[in-house]
Amino acid sequence: MKKSNLTQIANYKNGLAMQKYRPNSNEESLPVLKIKELNQGNTDDSSDRCSANLDNSVIVNTGDIIFSWSGTLLVKNWTGDKAGLNQHLFKVTSNKYPAWFIYEWTKYHLLRFQAIAAGKATTMGHIKRSDLKSSLVYIPSQLFLAKMDSQLAPIYSQRLNLIKENQQLSKLKQTLLKKYF
Repeated sequence: MKKSNLTQIANYKNGLAMQKYRPNSNEESLPVLKIKELNQGNTDDSSDRCSANLDNSVIVNTGDIIFSWSGTLLVKNWTGDKAGLNQHLFKVTSNKYPAWFIYEWTKYHLLRFQAIAAGKATTMGHIKRSDLKSSLVYIPSQLFLAKMDSQLAPIYSQRLNLIKENQQLSKLKQTLLKKYF
């Protein structure tokens, strides 16, 4: 087993100030993923819009790991539709390690990150890249990681499917309640 840190196992790509990327009147657009949308698990009609002509690194797709590093610190898998990633959110990816591995290690450090942000909360608490870099990660051997992946990847995938199904049921509930009242 070797020691590493979060920035060595994953790429934490910060979103853009999407107000600078508003769509032109006839241009294809995407909803903007902000902390509000991350909390509710989807975008809606009140979500801001941005140009769809963005670098792929700041476009969020269903299943992507999103880490809010400012304000409300949280780590979630995005279960909404395709969206543009706003500032104060990281899209967490890795070419080297499975998604469940980087998700769980980021989540493991979340309480410490929240404590760091609470200590800086003059206006809006946040963490810095140096906090990611100082977050210890233990990496098992390739063989052990492959064995873990064969067992955990299907569970991780099922978890995402259940989250999406719950959201669909919640939307259906809201639709039915509107018709009832």
